[in-house]
Amino acid sequence: MAKKIEDKNMINTGDKLLCRIGNNCYLEGETYIVGKFVNGRYFELMTGSNNDHWYATMNNEGIYVRFNAMRDEFSDAWFDKINNQHYS
Repeated sequence: MAKKIEDKNMINTGDKLLCRIGNNCYLEGETYIVGKFVNGRYFELMTGSNNDHWYATMNNEGIYVRFNAMRDEFSDAWFDKINNQHYS
């Protein structure tokens, strides 16, 4: 059973997120798959190439991948959960 972040808009492993503000790693308008949960705050968000991922979080600001260490090279990527998820 997938772990969940405690929020009214639960996210589960395998959910699809739509990138609404992209960067060099995540393209605006593309969908990305939620991977494993690291803890109650962070989860893997696959980049779409191989098994590469960055760590995303969801809070009152929204769903995002923050690139603090590389602020000059990458801007943060922001996502929306796709409603009506269809699982294989």
